[in-house]
Amino acid sequence: MKLVASTNRAPASVNRYLLPHEQDVVTIRRHPAVLMTPVALVLGALIMAGILSNTALAATPTALAVIWWVWLLVLVWFVWKVAEWSVDYFVITSARLLLTQGLITRQVNMMPLGKVTDMRFERSLVGRFLGYGTFVMESAGQDQALSRINFVPYPEQLYLEVVGLIFPDKGK
Repeated sequence: MKLVASTNRAPASVNRYLLPHEQDVVTIRRHPAVLMTPVALVLGALIMAGILSNTALAATPTALAVIWWVWLLVLVWFVWKVAEWSVDYFVITSARLLLTQGLITRQVNMMPLGKVTDMRFERSLVGRFLGYGTFVMESAGQDQALSRINFVPYPEQLYLEVVGLIFPDKGK
């Protein structure tokens, strides 16, 4: 029984990294909570720009323009963060775990399921409230490119899915 439904419609940006014999089990984006800090910063900058616009600092049109151009730069940074989040995927296949990241410079971190010697997930109070966690994986005393995955949605279900792949049911 699958605990997390897979759409088997992984985007092309992910499919290009899968081997022909691999079966896509789950492909998900990281939890939207990864955007909490950028949202807070862009809203805080908007409030500050609004406050500064009504003070003596914005007495000249040039100063007012600088305030709003700075806010526009923060907004562009926020849009960039959202775009990065939209192309980042955590993929569980029948043979390995993948984390693809990056909009311009693509980074693909991978760990074969057979190399995972220890795996746990952690959930902070905020993570429990919002529904995300962190996967921490270790393998045979080696440093791995994929050892920690933050902002994983449905961590309990995904944890059980991965453990089920690492330790398959011998009765089948």
